[in-house]
Amino acid sequence: MNDSPGTPLRVGLIGYGLAGSVFHAPLIAATGGLVLDTVSTGSPDRQAQARAEHPQVRTVATPDEVLARAGELDLVVIASPNKTHVPLATAALEAGLPVVVDKPLSGTAAEAERLAALADDRGLLLSVFQNRRWDNDFRTVRKLITEGALGDVLRFESRFERWRPKPKGGWRESGDPAEIGGLLYDLGSHVADQALALFGPVTHVYAESDVRRPGAEADDDTFLALTHAGGVRSHLWVSATTAQLGPRFRVLGSRAGYVKYGLDPQEAALREGRRPGEDPAGWGTEPEASWGRLGAGESPLTGGGDPVPTLPGDYPAYYAAVAEALRTGGRPPVSAREAAATLRVLEAAKASAAEGRTVRIEETEESA
Repeated sequence: MNDSPGTPLRVGLIGYGLAGSVFHAPLIAATGGLVLDTVSTGSPDRQAQARAEHPQVRTVATPDEVLARAGELDLVVIASPNKTHVPLATAALEAGLPVVVDKPLSGTAAEAERLAALADDRGLLLSVFQNRRWDNDFRTVRKLITEGALGDVLRFESRFERWRPKPKGGWRESGDPAEIGGLLYDLGSHVADQALALFGPVTHVYAESDVRRPGAEADDDTFLALTHAGGVRSHLWVSATTAQLGPRFRVLGSRAGYVKYGLDPQEAALREGRRPGEDPAGWGTEPEASWGRLGAGESPLTGGGDPVPTLPGDYPAYYAAVAEALRTGGRPPVSAREAAATLRVLEAAKASAAEGRTVRIEETEESA
């Protein structure tokens, strides 16, 4: 790795679809100490798009061409389809490269643990891109909990709902288990990770998972109920079939509750081509009309509670932490073993929905 002070760390990016072009490439380019060096995509159109959006970047057609330059790179980011995550992360680690992998890291917790062990054995960073930990509303929820504004949290409700009555197709909605598609592993990776980040290990999981839309192959309407070891219950919804969207968060405590509607604005800004460095002070902010409310005894929709300023969203913090960890040898912002814990929850949810029963997490650990 390039350890020269002030010299940017060179990043190879594998995949330039939604994840690569909208999230990873712009955030890497906006991070001091990192430079987007190489993009791999087999699509000539996406290669042209990458060069237009990042004029200094070199483009190649295959991941092998990225890994062949391992000695010239300091980090590889894997933003390709889910089924490629494990083989590509394995190859990159074996080539001596630190790795960031888009979520989900793998299809099973056992695979995630094996990747974590390989990274440890090679002394290399392995991190998972769980960007929703830096959503504006989640950062605000964490702050309210830390400050004790809610008292003891009793129930955490999190919804990542959409209204998409017609399937879009593609591998994300494929029914082939090898593709690791469906909302449980897509949006479910986010909501489960957030619940674990706030409230720690889970002991029991109950789930309902359905394929609702005509022509759909993978789950598009899923609910998870988690019991945390500390006693908090998390109720999580992920759906593409929600005609009326519920609150993004409803967190109920012994003293007060917090309710927040709407989505963090960063994804929409990135899709529109806006970049964090263009307006650092305004990045991730939202108007007062979108703030959540904190109170007790009355619905926020009828004026109950007080508005709580939403902290700015901060996706750039993820890659800033990666760069710091690479420079100092410190901990990554999201570890592979944290990803494995989330995958244990998702595996338990899949089993629960299929078998119609509550699953103890220990069962999935024993069967791994």
